[in-house]
Amino acid sequence: YMDEHIYPAEARYIHEREEQGYENRWKPPQVMADLKNIAKGLGLWNIWLPESKNGAGLTNVEYGYLCEIMGRVDFAPETMNCSAPDTGNMEVLDRYGNEAMKEKWLKPLLNGEIRSCFAMTEKRVGSSDATNIQSSIVRDGDSYVINGRKWWTSGAPDERCKVAIFMGKTDPTAERHRQQSMIVVPMDTPGVRCLRFLTVFGYDDSPHGHGEVDFKDVRVPLDHLLLGEGRGFEISQGRLGPGRIHHAMRAIGRAERALEIMCRRVQNRFVFREMLAKKGTILADIANSRMEIEQSRLLVLHTAHIMDTHGNEKASEYISMIKVAVINMCCVVVDRAIQAHGGMGVCQDTILAKLYASSRTLRLADGPDEVHRMRIGKAELRRAKL
Repeated sequence: YMDEHIYPAEARYIHEREEQGYENRWKPPQVMADLKNIAKGLGLWNIWLPESKNGAGLTNVEYGYLCEIMGRVDFAPETMNCSAPDTGNMEVLDRYGNEAMKEKWLKPLLNGEIRSCFAMTEKRVGSSDATNIQSSIVRDGDSYVINGRKWWTSGAPDERCKVAIFMGKTDPTAERHRQQSMIVVPMDTPGVRCLRFLTVFGYDDSPHGHGEVDFKDVRVPLDHLLLGEGRGFEISQGRLGPGRIHHAMRAIGRAERALEIMCRRVQNRFVFREMLAKKGTILADIANSRMEIEQSRLLVLHTAHIMDTHGNEKASEYISMIKVAVINMCCVVVDRAIQAHGGMGVCQDTILAKLYASSRTLRLADGPDEVHRMRIGKAELRRAKL
């Protein structure tokens, strides 16, 4: 599928995006719809969803190999309905949603008819600690009234985004991890307003994008609450675990692609009357990149195996490890490829600048490196006390 359809479509994707122009950048190009139809026909649809009648029934290890291949092209996961934040939102709805939610929101998401966003991060508080969330979800008669401002709400600018999963506090006086709840909010509900589009190192990541979204006196029915009041932190931990391993799997694919591009470059570029590939520093960069990619892949697959055999909670420490180690590895490998390309590496003539921007962002998304290192360190100290 990648060889026959995705790689050949890269040039078409760029061309169609350029043809659309700046004003229409939030509309998906036609090639995306065409590729989705092909993927559906080949049975490569919703293959990410484990332990559900709606997925392919793959283990995390099995999906890991496929996810790495998808990661080589940034738009490839979406063609198979395997891209964030929809994957996490669909899993939440599949596990915790009522039948009405599944019919109205999960079904069209699974069919690729709409997209979604996850409204958790807040500008005014350190949101890597989910207990810091200050937005409110207040019960009022037969409704909940929602107030808060979210940012880095990925997918909100997309014209296909029809629903959000919103995290806020239902009881600020409860125990610290029981204050938060999650609720489903249709994006066309009065009071929901996308204030601006956020850029990542200058990229707006259209047509999906990232938004700063204001929720002002947004009223939704009581049955839109997920799982129950005070269960938001619990849901968020279950949601983010699989998302983190998917990011790491795709990052290995990005690193492999960057290394391939680098190897082609250094065998066709001469400096000081010698091929770049013969330079000792270049050879060392290539060798180090290969070793680091292989190490990272083994750590990811080991983590996936623990998730499959012992559950996500038992694998949480390893999920933190790959979130730090694999994403940092990817950043380093892409940076080496950029360096080997000189000025070409930082402009639009290769995919490397975009690869770096998206990879570097992942050191912050789903929890910054520092939080995961803290978790790993604490776990190691607990073992040392034994």
